[in-house]
Amino acid sequence: MTNKLVTSVAAGALFAGIVAFAPFASAQDAAQPAPAAPMATTAAAAGSYITEQGADQIAASTYLGQSVYNSSDESIGEINDVIFSKDGSVEAAVIGVGGFLGIGEKNVAVPLDTVMVTEVPNSDDLKLTTTETADTLKAAPEFKTKAAQVAERNATTPVDGSTTSSTTPMAPAGNNTMAPAGGAAPAGQPATTTP
Repeated sequence: MTNKLVTSVAAGALFAGIVAFAPFASAQDAAQPAPAAPMATTAAAAGSYITEQGADQIAASTYLGQSVYNSSDESIGEINDVIFSKDGSVEAAVIGVGGFLGIGEKNVAVPLDTVMVTEVPNSDDLKLTTTETADTLKAAPEFKTKAAQVAERNATTPVDGSTTSSTTPMAPAGNNTMAPAGGAAPAGQPATTTP
């Protein structure tokens, strides 16, 4: 149990560290020239790849689908998504609130530092808690993904119906007019008709 608590605290520190140090890394990267290809090969050989999850690390998949509880130990929603910035720092956890079986549910993005992770005693499970309440989340503004924003813009854009018709005239139905076997009728001559 102590190991799980240490893991949770370390994971929180890891997320906080990513958020705190990411701007420094970006500024440092901009000031230094890009390393040569042999340098990248050396770094890979030196063990810069993570080969297994550490005791102080939490996978994003652990958060997805997890229930979030308030201070009264009542489930107020579940994590539907985790939002990252382009520099890799964790921005927010998207909590689905309200509704029933996903119908009428609203997504609210809350800063990840407001979601505390604790380990469930005698298991390998984690419990997510927040100081938010169901009422504050329901009153919060809804989070919209980029895809949802584009869909809303496209739904409100009027459709141009003038380009949906054909530009070539069609022969009336039941007219058996045909061109000669060699191709189109010469200009000025009518096509032959089959009886």
